[in-house]
Amino acid sequence: MSPEKLVRMANQIATFFRSQPGTDQAARLAGHLRDYWDPSMRATLKAHVADGAEDIDPIVRDAAAQL
Repeated sequence: MSPEKLVRMANQIATFFRSQPGTDQAARLAGHLRDYWDPSMRATLKAHVADGAEDIDPIVRDAAAQL
């Protein structure tokens, strides 16, 4: 799966978690990604974040750091 598609999916999930109460949205997103994304998807997302991609929601950046 392309990094752009994974970012789009992760950004959509982050939108959901942003609407939830609390301050642990990134941790909950990281948990969701661990539970539902396979290791290669997570690795691709992390690499894209590490490459400095600018199309990533801040919650996704924080979640990727927790993976």
